[in-house]
Amino acid sequence: MYTVSGKVDKNDILAQHVPLVKRLAHHMKAKLPPSVEVDDLIQAGMMGLLDAVNRYEETHGAQFETYAVQRIRGAMLDELRGSDWLPRGIRQNMRKIETAVSTLQQRLGRPPNETEIATELKVSVLEYQSMLADGGGHQLIYYEDFHDEGKENFIDRYCVDESGDPLNSLLDDAFRQALIKSIEALPEREKLMMSLYYEQELNLKEIGAVMGVSESRVCQLHSQAIARLRTKLRSDTWTGPA
Repeated sequence: MYTVSGKVDKNDILAQHVPLVKRLAHHMKAKLPPSVEVDDLIQAGMMGLLDAVNRYEETHGAQFETYAVQRIRGAMLDELRGSDWLPRGIRQNMRKIETAVSTLQQRLGRPPNETEIATELKVSVLEYQSMLADGGGHQLIYYEDFHDEGKENFIDRYCVDESGDPLNSLLDDAFRQALIKSIEALPEREKLMMSLYYEQELNLKEIGAVMGVSESRVCQLHSQAIARLRTKLRSDTWTGPA
């Protein structure tokens, strides 16, 4: 790892730790929406690795890999923040949907259907479905969910170590188990759609063929399911369908 002159060979260090970047990228990708490209995470992670090589000194008292992991993860999280492209107006509409779902869930004691959600929003069913279609890029986790000032966010509920790396919240077993429980509580049709999308890795067109609906309808169901999941992760009042 040293050059002829006795200096650390940075190129050698970079080459040796490329597998680490790829492993961290794929690990993070598994917990994020399909809209996030693993190649983008790898590229950001390589920049983080390069930064770690340039900044690291053995006198820090930490092994290089431990230091590099922090830099790589930080660069990937910065990439996620920068690629959060969903327009503010659409995000606001999705938050309105989440609020309506939460209100109706508490009032009805069960997951509300589309007609009930549309009525709560004071829009027609077609308008509500249009909102869902527009929110096709709606994600389960946003960077802002790690830094929601002034109030507890649903990430905080599952973060054991408040001083830790935000990524650990996504990977923490408590969060993972809560997400599994939330998916199990979805209406059967949406649970099937989520399974086909995330477990079987079918695309929207293929899911539509399996479920006998259009691709745009699958997109609507996905947005609605994400709204339900975000609502569930914020509250422990959802007991799921009977």
